Amino acid sequence: MPARSSRTPASRARQRGVVLIISLILLVVMTLFGLLVVRGIANEERLSGYVYDRALALQGAEAALRQAEAAIETLKPQPTSGCSDFTSAPTTVHVCAAPAATDTPRWLDTSFTDWATTTAVVSGSLTVTPTYFVEYLGDTFPCSASPDCSSQPCNCLRYRVTARVGGAGRSQVMLQSVYATNP
Repeated sequence: MPARSSRTPASRARQRGVVLIISLILLVVMTLFGLLVVRGIANEERLSGYVYDRALALQGAEAALRQAEAAIETLKPQPTSGCSDFTSAPTTVHVCAAPAATDTPRWLDTSFTDWATTTAVVSGSLTVTPTYFVEYLGDTFPCSASPDCSSQPCNCLRYRVTARVGGAGRSQVMLQSVYATNP
């Protein structure tokens, strides 16, 4: 009987080495793909947090605008200088006199400190506290489309309401509205 050789043919030995190399390459590719997926999920989660924070800030600024407009409708304040609170229980509104045309807009003026705080807006664990101020723009704005003012008062009181929310690493939103009311 012929003796059997215990050696593996050379071609089989090379194949085992190729399988190992291909397996290692596939493992590296799958690991990189997994890392990219995890990174994408983390970015999506962070982005959804920003969108949520921005939406809450927008809701807070809108709530401050509406609250100030309701107070203006009730109180109809007409300050002559500076900024002050106008109150008729339970309503209070912070109103400033008309700005000079040459002044820096108050919402851009870093030295302006007369922002009033309004009711906080809460959603889950997040809370935002809007601030606002109202500028009285005067009482020389037409209310009526008819020139004889027979159906309504001729002039309306006009106010600019500025509300903001945010800061310290959070989404920042600033909104303005112009509100007119009969005297």
